[in-house]
Amino acid sequence: MRLRISSRLLLLAAAIGCTNGDSPVAARDVSLNGGTLVISVGGDPDLLLPPLTATTPGRLVNALVYDRLAEIGDSLNTVGDRGFEPRLARTWEWAGDSLSIAFNLDPKARWHDGKPVRASDVRFTHRLYTDASTNSPFAIVIASIDSVSVRDSLTAVFWFGRRSPLQFFDAVSTMSILPEHAFTGVTGEALRTSPLARSPIGSGRFRFVRWRAGESLELAADTGNYRERPHLNRVILTIAPDFNTALARVLGGEADLLEQIPVTSVAQVSADPDLRALPAAGLEYSFIQFNLRTPKNDSRPHAIFGDREVRRALTMGIDRKRIVQNVYDTLAGAAVGPTVRAFSTTDTALRQIPYNPEAARRILDSLGWRDADADGVREKNGRALRFTLAVPSSSKARVNMAVLAQDQFSKIGAKVDIEQLEFAAFVDRETRRDFDAVFGSWQSEASPGGIRQTWGSQGSRTGGSNFGSYENATFDSHVDSGLSAMSFGARRAHFTSAYQQIIDDAPAIWMAEPRRIIVIHRRIDVTGLRADAWWAKIGDWSIPANSRIPRDNPPSVQ
Repeated sequence: MRLRISSRLLLLAAAIGCTNGDSPVAARDVSLNGGTLVISVGGDPDLLLPPLTATTPGRLVNALVYDRLAEIGDSLNTVGDRGFEPRLARTWEWAGDSLSIAFNLDPKARWHDGKPVRASDVRFTHRLYTDASTNSPFAIVIASIDSVSVRDSLTAVFWFGRRSPLQFFDAVSTMSILPEHAFTGVTGEALRTSPLARSPIGSGRFRFVRWRAGESLELAADTGNYRERPHLNRVILTIAPDFNTALARVLGGEADLLEQIPVTSVAQVSADPDLRALPAAGLEYSFIQFNLRTPKNDSRPHAIFGDREVRRALTMGIDRKRIVQNVYDTLAGAAVGPTVRAFSTTDTALRQIPYNPEAARRILDSLGWRDADADGVREKNGRALRFTLAVPSSSKARVNMAVLAQDQFSKIGAKVDIEQLEFAAFVDRETRRDFDAVFGSWQSEASPGGIRQTWGSQGSRTGGSNFGSYENATFDSHVDSGLSAMSFGARRAHFTSAYQQIIDDAPAIWMAEPRRIIVIHRRIDVTGLRADAWWAKIGDWSIPANSRIPRDNPPSVQ
């Protein structure tokens, strides 16, 4: 079942890796203003409410509509405030004891409904993110912030209980600032169904226009924005039900960009004179996640995956390196755990559960999982070693890896049924924890601290993003200690211990760490593709006037 890649294609992939595709744009050249960028995405956003948004399309839209106090720089430094760029906060001041930071807001900043951005909005945002009734999966990430106070209308002060190297990052990178006046009377579960969850009011360089579920989502330039209008007039997300449709829209000229293509599509894209394939650094890893609790009844352990030794045996049955090579060739490596190699805290020599199908069979035998009727599937107490693996149809790579894993699972006596789901249905099943196993993927934030919400014990509770309900106090302790350690050596040591603990516990099989290849139309001048969020600088992208097409200047856009 190997996906064969020709040597010519490998040379082609190497060649595109030598070009960055960046094209500097003069910030004040008004001749660059205009045009529409159409992005082909695999599914609708879940919500357009930053404290609750979990999907990549949702994060993309939120980043364009809302602003943070400051934005991390291209270096992705998270220690102190070096490299961070002003956004709603023009300047900031540290207290002498480093236990508070005062952010001075830009007096020109306005919400899209015309009201001024004030320090009370910053205080409100912190309270909303941390309110238990909000159930924000990000609350744990900003737990180091004790409170936010208002010194005056343009000064918000963040207070911390103790010093840590990530204080500034925690203050500015997790929370998108929200308009307090727009949320009057809306709290708790009502947030998810409020109009603001689908029609946001932000302060970013793009305004929300409309969202047609299952079809498209449109943003328009905020022409009077305090940070200058974006060069593009519009950004449109066109919703595709699966990967083939998403790619076809780019190849057919209906869309300008697709954020990830497999190696098998590189030659097809590169043969099109209107398109280019841009390699972009990424912080993504994929995994087969086991549900450690019974679906729809989380008070009971899962009949199969509640047993740590069964999970380890199943992991031994999967040749991760072979599967990743088959699907990605040279454009991905086997994941080292719930982290990426780009993080300095990641020890790439972490001890992995080895591929050893014979040992896997012995362990399953010893645990009472035996193939008594010789049908190729093991049973125990009348229960077959059979489970469903849910995969998003929008991810061709994950679908292909799932098929290869299915074959390897069968060789140790485990029957796996693959269920391909459209993106929205996949996300719904994940968040409701209504699954046996899912082929998931996380785009990490710039700090390894995001692991608290995706794999930490607090994230396993309702509203969190630890959908498989993995809990281990030792893992949690090492993560917390790593984030608060002031020396790099201590920080790396704690994260190494945390990663080793979760690898040994096998709540997931860590599959791939891919290189991102973005396909984009040549008429788009791209400025910057940040590793943690390739869309971060879309406001500086442009379309030269002589490269525009009819959709770039619709009657409604002047």
